[in-house]
Amino acid sequence: MSITPERRTALIAEYATAEHDTGSPEVQVALLSERISNLTEHLKTHAKDFHSRRGLLVLVGQRRSLLDYLKRKNVKRYQDLIGRLSLRR
Repeated sequence: MSITPERRTALIAEYATAEHDTGSPEVQVALLSERISNLTEHLKTHAKDFHSRRGLLVLVGQRRSLLDYLKRKNVKRYQDLIGRLSLRR
């Protein structure tokens, strides 16, 4: 259910805006999206796991907040990111 360290470093390298970038909105949204997809797969097999479902909703809210922030600050980066991650909106 969690992200392996190798997958995490691969995501950071793919979405980083600078060399040692781990905190930009792009990286944070990519990591959250990976966790969301993992939890979604978990919930497909464990439909009654309501604690994990609540955690999923929290993660979706965090990702939405970061995307709203990025949209306010730089619309071009926002559109590029949602295109790369295949997110709606």
